Amino acid sequence: MTQTPASDESLYELALEADPTLPILQVSPATLKAAFGALIDLLSDRELPAVVWAKLPRGEIWQAELERYSALEGVSRAIYVFKNHREESADETSIVSSTLVDLSIESEPPAVNSPEATPPAWLEILLAPESHLRRDYFLLVWTAQFRGCILAHRPRSAQLAKLSGGNALESLAGLADVALPGAINDSQERRQHLLILSSFDGSLIERLLSGLAQVLTTNATLPSAAASGETTVDVSLTLPDVVAHWQQLTSVISTTPTDPTAWGQLFMKQIQRQEEVLQRSAVYRRQADLVEILQIQKEELINALRSKADFINTVGQELRTPLTTIKTALSLLNSPSLKPPQRQRYLDLIAKECDRQSSLITSLLDLVQLDQAVSPTALESIRVSDIVPGVVSTYQPLAEEKGVKLSHMVPEDLPAIACMSNWLKQIVINLLHNGIKFTPSGGQVWVRARQQGSYVNLEVRDTGVGMAPNELPKIFDRFYRIRQASLEDTSGAGLGLTIVQQLLLHCGGSISVRSKLGEGSTFTVLLPIRQRQAVPPLS
Repeated sequence: MTQTPASDESLYELALEADPTLPILQVSPATLKAAFGALIDLLSDRELPAVVWAKLPRGEIWQAELERYSALEGVSRAIYVFKNHREESADETSIVSSTLVDLSIESEPPAVNSPEATPPAWLEILLAPESHLRRDYFLLVWTAQFRGCILAHRPRSAQLAKLSGGNALESLAGLADVALPGAINDSQERRQHLLILSSFDGSLIERLLSGLAQVLTTNATLPSAAASGETTVDVSLTLPDVVAHWQQLTSVISTTPTDPTAWGQLFMKQIQRQEEVLQRSAVYRRQADLVEILQIQKEELINALRSKADFINTVGQELRTPLTTIKTALSLLNSPSLKPPQRQRYLDLIAKECDRQSSLITSLLDLVQLDQAVSPTALESIRVSDIVPGVVSTYQPLAEEKGVKLSHMVPEDLPAIACMSNWLKQIVINLLHNGIKFTPSGGQVWVRARQQGSYVNLEVRDTGVGMAPNELPKIFDRFYRIRQASLEDTSGAGLGLTIVQQLLLHCGGSISVRSKLGEGSTFTVLLPIRQRQAVPPLS
């Protein structure tokens, strides 16, 4: 064999030192698994006796093909599995076979140090944490038909940048051992690219085995019987015994001369095709996901256009109704036989419908402005105690005129909230207006505020007519107005509560309602407390 390397060295780098012309591919873990599987399948399908050296990523999915080959009956083989030191405790399903089988390939190998020192058919070797093989994955095969290897390296970002002409795909410096669970997703493939090469050059395989022998003499150990869970592992076995044994096995195998260059080119071509298939599959998956997203966006756009059309149709009807009433009243005012009381009633009706028209237009403009609302970072820091009492005082005369008692209890020490002052005024105005409007004479309306976690709870309660259970889910819908025979005034645009809900959504708040017919209603508003920004330390 060729001269043994001077120290523990990465097999991937050792191969490139021996033959710098070896082609390198950048592949995903899925492609690497397919390449390993193809070589092991060749051994299994043809039942080829072989000596195998392997270092695979953690996970049962990686071990499956190798275990299947090791389970073949009547096929002589020796399998040496290298593992990073931390895998001994992490992989509880690892196999450390203690069954001694016939390891002969063509004839019984010569005796090693002692007859009791014969390694098992499957032997695990633990690498030291500082071993240069810790970033390598490999599969070396020695048969009478061929000698071959697949070498993979988990690169650092600088190596990827050099390979791709300075455009590294992604930094892999902190990547742990590549692990393939039950499935390999697209994000893992993009993050965990590996550098891979292959060769069927017998002299290169011999050099790599010399490198492995050097590793065993410097940076490797055998698992103990206690660690492996077995009590029959031969404790007299040493690493030099293992090296001597595989050297004896390889020496008795005569390999038929083949063209290693042709084998290597063919194998790397297959790996490249596999990677291209996986890349195309990933592109197709992304395209399918994009089509699905576009379809969802299309449906959302259609629903938005339909909602907009319904909204415009409803607005048109709402604008037409008061205009029709006004036109009818104006035509009746021209009647020569109209009496003064009737004339006054028609004039009051026109004034009422004009107010309704004005309220509707104002509410529509408010909704349009909400579509252009400010970003959350532009919200003001305001106190409920600075806004609510003033609005309540404004509505006090209206409540007294109707015979409704209006009161409020807003503590001044409540924390500031994130909202716009005009928004909070509009919210309180709309809720007070409804509370007074639907509360008969002798009733009461309360406004109370308190802190509730990271929110300020603002409650507007009345002893009015209340609402039926079937109406509660609809009251925040646009243009919805409750209709009860006991109400004298059912006018309004039906947009007040809609505007309140939209204002709260824009500032991160919410609104809920509890109501019962004849017992009044309680609207609960949650307003987010303004989070204090951290003050940077003085330099």
